[in-house]
Amino acid sequence: MDLLVAMRVYVRVVERGSMSAAARDLGMGQPAVSERIDRLEQYLGARLLTRNTRKLSLTDVGAAFYERSKQVLESADDALTVVNGDQSLRGTLRIAAPHGIGEVMLPSILLQMRKQHPLLKIELILNDRIVDPVTEGVDISLRLGDLGEGSFIARKLGHVGRVPVASPDYLALHGTPTKPEDLADHAFLRVSGLFNGGRLPLIGPDRQIELAAIDIVLSTSHWRPLHRLLLDGAGIGVLQEPVCAEDLAGGRLIRLLPEFTVPGFDLHALYAAIRPVSPRIRAVLSLLEEQLPSVLP
Repeated sequence: MDLLVAMRVYVRVVERGSMSAAARDLGMGQPAVSERIDRLEQYLGARLLTRNTRKLSLTDVGAAFYERSKQVLESADDALTVVNGDQSLRGTLRIAAPHGIGEVMLPSILLQMRKQHPLLKIELILNDRIVDPVTEGVDISLRLGDLGEGSFIARKLGHVGRVPVASPDYLALHGTPTKPEDLADHAFLRVSGLFNGGRLPLIGPDRQIELAAIDIVLSTSHWRPLHRLLLDGAGIGVLQEPVCAEDLAGGRLIRLLPEFTVPGFDLHALYAAIRPVSPRIRAVLSLLEEQLPSVLP
């Protein structure tokens, strides 16, 4: 049995969460992937995965073998770099990021990654929940705000501000709020889960936080419908600065209550606390630190 090949199949099954998804990524049939895992478990004399009709789960031995397999595969890729006599990065790097960051800020940076490291394959996974790079099989996880707990290293990359906005058409019809208490008289749109309790936190000129009452009339699970509705004059709302910077500069959206600030989020890169850090992760972290300030308003 080719142990390195079996490790690559196993790692991909763990990271994708299913045999069928891993088979699609690897260009193999699902029966072939299942057979490789069975043969690997027989070779090791240990159960790595617990299978049921809904999902795969790792045994304790399987979790430990996954971590070691990742390190072995990264070392193998690094060894190829030495043998080939160049410093080109190889292998696959998986990055998780929130939707707004991943859709607006990362494309230009990913393009730069491809130019600098053409042999490096990149997988970008977008979601707005906390992703632990140790337990969910990603190399780098970009996260906003509270990081939660986990055995990872967090490196701060910057700060993402948030701004209350409305379109000129909406303000022409409904008036412009000039103080926080005016917000209650307007239709407020939000991303689901934010500003629960009908209160918008605002930091005033005196640096004190004021909770302004808001009338939430529409919630959406993604920032893009919110952005479109705000441009179309459906109400007022809060957007992250990177996703609306061009609209503010072009006058398509107006920043409200400019003397107040909506608390923003620190942006961190999380990666597993494994030493040594792989050259791929080090190179991409350096590029993120170099490029992100230029795309953060």
